[in-house]
Amino acid sequence: MAEPSSSRAVAPPSLKDAAWLQRPETRCVFAALTGDGIETRAVGGAVRNTLLGRDVSEVDLATTALPKTVMTMARKAGLKAVPTGIAHGTVTVVVDGESFEVTTLRRDVETFGRHATIAFTEDWTEDAQRRDFTLNALYADADGTLYDPLGGYDDLITGRVRFIGEADERIKEDYLRILRYFRFNAYYGKDGLDPAGLAACVRQHAGLAKLSAERVAGELRRILIAPRAFAAVKALFDYGLLSGVLSAAPRLDRLSRLIAIEEGLSRAPDPALRLAALSVFVREDAPRLAARFKLSNAEQAVLALGADDGLDGELPDEDTAKRLLYRLGPDRFALQVLLAWAGSDAAPDDSDWREALTLPARWEAPVFPLRGPDVTALGNLKGPEIGALLRAVEQAWIDGGFAETREKLLERAKAHMAKASAS
Repeated sequence: MAEPSSSRAVAPPSLKDAAWLQRPETRCVFAALTGDGIETRAVGGAVRNTLLGRDVSEVDLATTALPKTVMTMARKAGLKAVPTGIAHGTVTVVVDGESFEVTTLRRDVETFGRHATIAFTEDWTEDAQRRDFTLNALYADADGTLYDPLGGYDDLITGRVRFIGEADERIKEDYLRILRYFRFNAYYGKDGLDPAGLAACVRQHAGLAKLSAERVAGELRRILIAPRAFAAVKALFDYGLLSGVLSAAPRLDRLSRLIAIEEGLSRAPDPALRLAALSVFVREDAPRLAARFKLSNAEQAVLALGADDGLDGELPDEDTAKRLLYRLGPDRFALQVLLAWAGSDAAPDDSDWREALTLPARWEAPVFPLRGPDVTALGNLKGPEIGALLRAVEQAWIDGGFAETREKLLERAKAHMAKASAS
C-alpha cells in the first residue's frame, strides 16, 4: 500500500475539515465500506477541488473491496447498492438520495483503445498508474489524509496537467484523453501547456476520428464552459486540432467577445451558446453540427441563433427588438442579442447592448388576439387556408407594432378572405 508521499515541494494539507467529508451521507458510506481489511478513499474531482478551494458537486470513491463485496457491505449497512458498471468495478451506492460511485482498485492487463482488460488489485499505486493525469491520482481517506503516490499535488498547485507515464501510450489507451488534456488545462492549468503532453496530443490527433460523437460532444461542452475556455479552444486551434473536431473553420473572435460579455454580466456560460458563437456562420451550420454531435433539438435551436441572418451584429432598435422578443420568447431573445453583440464591434461593457438585453424586464410581449376558431367562423376555410390567413394577419399585427385590436384584426381577416375569393 502506498503511503502519503513525502518527497514534494509543499506538504499537502489535510482535508479533514472539507464540508463534503463531514456530511452525514459521506460519513455513512465511508463507514459502510471500511473495516475487515477494506480501505476506501475519495478520489478525483472532490479531492482536487477541495485542495483548490473550489466547490465539490459529487464524490467518487475508490476501494480495495471487490464489487460484489461493496454491494454486500453497503446493503448490510442498509444502503442501496446498484451494479452500474460492475464488470469494470463500479457500484453506485445511494445514501439518503445521494449517489456515490464506488470503484474497485484496478490495474490494466491489456489496453486497446477505450476498452481495456483489467484486473482488480489492492495496490493504490497500481490504481493510480492506470489513470490519465497525475492530478487525477489524488486520494483522501475518511480522516482527510491525502495520498499522493505520483506527485499529483505539486502538479495541481502549480497548474501543470501532466500525463502519467508515457503520454503517447496514455492517449492510445483512449483518444478522448487528447480533449481531456485541453479540458483539464482549461480548469486547472496556469502557466502554459506541459510540452510533453502537448506534443503527444499533436502526434496522436488522428485518433480523435475514432471517437463517438457523443463522447467528443461531451468533452467539447465541458471545455466551452471552463474557466479558461478560450485559452483551451485557442490552443486546440493553434495546434491544428480544432478544425478536425468541428469540421469547420472556427470563429474565435466571436467566441472571445461572447465570453468577455458573459463575464461582464456575471452570466453563467451556456455550452450551446458558446458553440454557436464558435461554429455557426449560416443557418445550415446548425443542423450539420447537431447531426455531427448528436445534439438535442433544444441545442440545435440555440445553434440556429448563431447564423449571420439573425441581427447581423447590429444593435436592434426598440421596434426590432420587440418583434424579436415576440418571436423568440425571453430566453432565446437574450441568447440572440448576446450572439449579435459578440458579432459586433461593440465593447463587452457597451451600455446600449446591455439596455437591449433588459427588454424582457421592461416589456411583456402581447398574445396574438386571434385563434383558429375566430377565422373559421368567418367562412368555409380548410386547415391550410386557416393557417395561412392567421399568419398573414399576425404578421400585419406585428408590423403595426402589436397595436391593432381583435375587432380590427377580424376586419383585416375578412378583407383577406374577400381578396382571396375575388382572385
